[in-house]
Amino acid sequence: MWRQSFGLLEKSYAHNAAGSFFLGKWLYESLVSVPLCSAVVDVAIQDYVADVASELIYQNKSQISKEVLFAFPLGPHMAIYSFQVHSEDAKVQAMLRDEVQQSHEAIGGWENLEYLQNESRYAGEVFACFLGTLSPGREVVVTLRYVQELPRKPDGAAQFVLPPTLHPYTKHCAWNCLTSKLHYSLLLTASLQSPRGVANVQANFALTPLIYTAQDRSTAQVSLDGSPPSHDDLELLVYFGDPTEVSAVVEKGDPGAPPGSLLGDRMVLVTLAPSVPEAVPGQRRSGEFIFLLDTTFLEHAQDSLPFLLKSLPLGCYFNIYCYGETSVGIYPQSVEYTQDNLSEAMRRIPSTGSSLDDTNLLGTLRSIYNTPRPHGHTRQLFIFMARLPPDEEVIAAEVSRHRNSHRCFSFCFSQDSVTLATALARETGGEATCVSSDNSVIVVVLKCLKEALKPAAEGVSLSWTLPRGLEVEVLGDIPQSIFRDEHSLVYAQIHGQAQDTMVAKGVMTLQYSLDGQDVSHTIEFPLCPQGDGRLAVHRLAARHLLKRLLLEAVSGSGDELRHRAVEMSLTSGIICPFTSYVGVRTSQRVTWYRGPLALLPPRQSLIPCQIVELCGSGRVSSCFPNTIWEPPGWLTAACESWLALRRLTRGIAALPQRGACSKAREPPRPFISSLKHVDPMAFVLRSPVFEPWFTKAFTECQKLVALQNLDGSWALSSGLASVLEIDEAELKGKLPGEVMEPSIWATVLAVTWLHRNDKCYQELCELLEAKAVTWLRSRAVSQLDKCLEAANTLLASSVNPSVFRL
Repeated sequence: MWRQSFGLLEKSYAHNAAGSFFLGKWLYESLVSVPLCSAVVDVAIQDYVADVASELIYQNKSQISKEVLFAFPLGPHMAIYSFQVHSEDAKVQAMLRDEVQQSHEAIGGWENLEYLQNESRYAGEVFACFLGTLSPGREVVVTLRYVQELPRKPDGAAQFVLPPTLHPYTKHCAWNCLTSKLHYSLLLTASLQSPRGVANVQANFALTPLIYTAQDRSTAQVSLDGSPPSHDDLELLVYFGDPTEVSAVVEKGDPGAPPGSLLGDRMVLVTLAPSVPEAVPGQRRSGEFIFLLDTTFLEHAQDSLPFLLKSLPLGCYFNIYCYGETSVGIYPQSVEYTQDNLSEAMRRIPSTGSSLDDTNLLGTLRSIYNTPRPHGHTRQLFIFMARLPPDEEVIAAEVSRHRNSHRCFSFCFSQDSVTLATALARETGGEATCVSSDNSVIVVVLKCLKEALKPAAEGVSLSWTLPRGLEVEVLGDIPQSIFRDEHSLVYAQIHGQAQDTMVAKGVMTLQYSLDGQDVSHTIEFPLCPQGDGRLAVHRLAARHLLKRLLLEAVSGSGDELRHRAVEMSLTSGIICPFTSYVGVRTSQRVTWYRGPLALLPPRQSLIPCQIVELCGSGRVSSCFPNTIWEPPGWLTAACESWLALRRLTRGIAALPQRGACSKAREPPRPFISSLKHVDPMAFVLRSPVFEPWFTKAFTECQKLVALQNLDGSWALSSGLASVLEIDEAELKGKLPGEVMEPSIWATVLAVTWLHRNDKCYQELCELLEAKAVTWLRSRAVSQLDKCLEAANTLLASSVNPSVFRL
């Protein structure tokens, strides 16, 4: 995978025919990275969050001065809270300000960020700051700090990967030979902490021995041993004590913050990871599956619908919406998955979508959210989009508001709807696919359905028992469902003072339902706050709470929430759509200002510094295949909605006024929505292109699937005989004597036919086959050997008994 490290970049210029200068395509060919001389990285990991402090030293080794810009790609669940640059003659610090407050001082250099925004082949969110001129031989020291939520591996390990900017090894491809060269030094240390204890650390690079810094092994340190590998990203896996379904880390607040504030109180990081066993394919399964069909699906892929609907598990609920001018479902609310209900639904679906215009996806979603879901059934939406619907930003915000109550699997048929489809899926924990052909629809949808059929813990809830005088406030909603191999992080603030200081522990209980059985897990956690003062949990909690405030503000709840969000952003250092960065440059001869982020010191020059959204407009060679960094899912509020809200409530212009300086440029529009510039090419690749043989296989399977009953069985009929190309009388004549039910013989024949020697229908019929085998094993497991032997003889095949789980 092609990786973009960015870091410090130097501009290059070229002359055009008229003799004037213009920017070259400096992120593609002409811009050369300023060499990184050394990197010092200190990582602090608490359970599943990390705080990273880095110091990067760059040097201009050329004989001429260079104009330089620093760019740092932001990965998912990552937030910068401090950025400083030191050179021999000046210091630069990124500071947050209220976006509404307009500076009267013109800021030059915005054109550099605009060019970066429009011309880069990289797609995603980038923190960028234009630093000015770097003289020959001079060094610049960049100090960058950020916090990040860490992925949890299935075995319970916390996974940390060092960003490419901090380890920018280079790769060169030539005649299939991969060469690499490391031109800088790297010092990496990691401090590890968990009340469960640090059990082990693994990495894809050499580590020093693990050193415990507490007798109970709750804290430890480890470092890079020697030089890092010159061809791989650095990955660290941290294993804590025995994996538990619920764990808690309490982080102390900032002593300088007022009690009761977000930073002043203790913060609890709760990790919810219910133990959900793997399900047997084809068994009964709870769940609510809702399909939102648009014109393209109805006109070009309706033949795929039986594959999809008959692949649903017994025991679930379902409904179908053909959205257009109205938002009425096939049924007023989801109904039980039965043969009669499925047949009626198929009858009611329009044969063509010519009367629909895809204009009411928002109304359809709201109608669904206003309908209660069946108790104990996880709601999952399958959304098909032919083109970009209107109000896409409002749609994303609406889905985000209900993100804890459902998952979205979205499928788009055009590139203009890729961004919205991706936002809906990422925000709710689902998947998004760009469908490139009619044939690929059913395969990609069935792959997503397999993911949706993973079992989940339902009705998740938390209860707390704290000493008298303390109370807990959960920041945001707790997810209603957590699927197998997934986890959820919950942030909670502890208010007050304990009346009995001798009680140093709290009690937390996780409750959920699994296959209709209630499950409960209770743990004790220490109330003695931990942490090194870096406030990683507090900052990520602020990021989480800002998301909730943002959605409420966009929905029109007034200025109070907006002011609260701005205050929280400025105090925590975590940017939100209501605040923006500005770079403050101070001469080394002036004492550096250390006041609140909200205030700008007088008589200091401002430079462009901002999070920009890159379009990914360039294309890459085969040597460097393209990649994508999705913007963090929490930024889903609508830019247009927010601007409209400001016009209605305050009458403030959407964009800053141009400065008086002729060289000053209007800053790029600040990034608010997560719907911007997702590279569609990254998703087109997920939709396979099939050969003509697939069309024939699909047609053959389509006839067989049409005959399958909802429970997975087939009837012994003339239709089945036609599909098998065997005379009906011969089929009945070959019925083994031990078999009492003709449907058992018919179902064995159908499954065997799907596994003929020269055929492979696995992608199309895997779920249908699983239902059939489950049905057979519940009816005639003792007869399957004889039936399979007879079926192999009749169909001239050699299907293995393992297909029937024998």
